[in-house]
Amino acid sequence: MRGSSDVNAPDPARLRESYARGELPEEGLPAEPLPLFAQWFSEAAAVGLPEPNAMIVATAAPDGAPSARTVLLKGFGPDGFRFFTNLGSRKGRELAANPRAALVFPWHPMYRQVRVEGTVEELPREDVRAYFDSRPHGSRIGAWASRQSEVVGGRAEIDERYAALSERWPDDVPLPDFWGGYLVVPEAVEFWQGRLNRLHDRIRYRRDGDEWKVERLAP
Repeated sequence: MRGSSDVNAPDPARLRESYARGELPEEGLPAEPLPLFAQWFSEAAAVGLPEPNAMIVATAAPDGAPSARTVLLKGFGPDGFRFFTNLGSRKGRELAANPRAALVFPWHPMYRQVRVEGTVEELPREDVRAYFDSRPHGSRIGAWASRQSEVVGGRAEIDERYAALSERWPDDVPLPDFWGGYLVVPEAVEFWQGRLNRLHDRIRYRRDGDEWKVERLAP
């Protein structure tokens, strides 16, 4: 369905691009997903993609209502994928009630995406503190200034709070008790490589006990 005639925007149904770069054969795949993720992540950074660590984080409320937003990945390894946020935000509240999440890394210029599904654990406070202390001073003040996801009266309210806190803590900024981090422990990791005629390559690693099962999915 087209939108209102007074909306001057391109028709999304007519926007087409041919994905004719790259392939993902089964031959040579690692037994676990982490080495392939590290390779793709390094390649995304090497070609100059802006913020290749940007990922969509999807959560769901106990009643099943989903929500999604973009968050920055701040670490990954054999244990999973790490990010930090306000624990009282909408995603924090939803993760407290339903500790599962899905991630998407949308590396569009490379015709690639990586999808992750798994359980979520809060990171230890010592890990949170180490990362918080590594942030720029302004970002640490910002963590205190924003009551993330809450309704505010206007931008001035946020700016005034930021200014007051900057004066209060010109140097060291304490770690807020409402600010923390999460580890997404993957149960499935899918690597998606765009191909011609929409016949994309989709390779999924699915955890099976202590092993990973590698499967090809239809595009």
